[in-house]
Amino acid sequence: MKRFACMAATLATFWTAPALADSTDAACIIYPAGSDRADAMIPCTFGQRQGYITITRSDGVTHELAPVGDSPGSFRDQKGRAVYRQSGLGDQGQIFRLPDVSVYVYWDTSMLKPLPADSNPTSPFTTADFDATTLLRCRAAGDSEFGNCPAGIARMEGGQASITVQNQKGERFTINFMKDYVNATNRELKAKLKGDLWILNFANGEVWEVPLAAIEGG
Repeated sequence: MKRFACMAATLATFWTAPALADSTDAACIIYPAGSDRADAMIPCTFGQRQGYITITRSDGVTHELAPVGDSPGSFRDQKGRAVYRQSGLGDQGQIFRLPDVSVYVYWDTSMLKPLPADSNPTSPFTTADFDATTLLRCRAAGDSEFGNCPAGIARMEGGQASITVQNQKGERFTINFMKDYVNATNRELKAKLKGDLWILNFANGEVWEVPLAAIEGG
């Protein structure tokens, strides 16, 4: 994805989705239909009750989604248009495909914290050099909590990608997500796909989380 792609793709948070009785605060990233470049990353609320979903965005737009038949993930919005919920964010959130936009809903709202106007949150990676940039959840050896680390994504055919990352120490290396294997430059790792999230445990004690959405794009 371009620019904000998967930002929060990143963000990547092995986050447990809340039990949604009424609503919860969330972060929404909005993509025009068919585009990998995000239009906005904004606060929103997500509500669910008896299969009905309401996404209320801070820009004044509300998506009222009613389930359709017995097909999981199929909805109609308040205008009667077809809407589809898709996987790709693992436990981090949910993706909703509308006719005119895609709405990526993330449970982790930390990505909404303001940054300096001239700041690039995924520096030193930019879309001048990569297909997309993002922030991935990362944990250094000995740390008890995850942080966010910048990454540049070079995508290939067949849902494959090479992702160059920079850890908390400023070390850069590349993680390759190929059809038949996952490896990294100069590092040993064990990779496990849990739902829509790759969990990477490195021999040096680092742990990284990479959503499929970051690898495959929107």
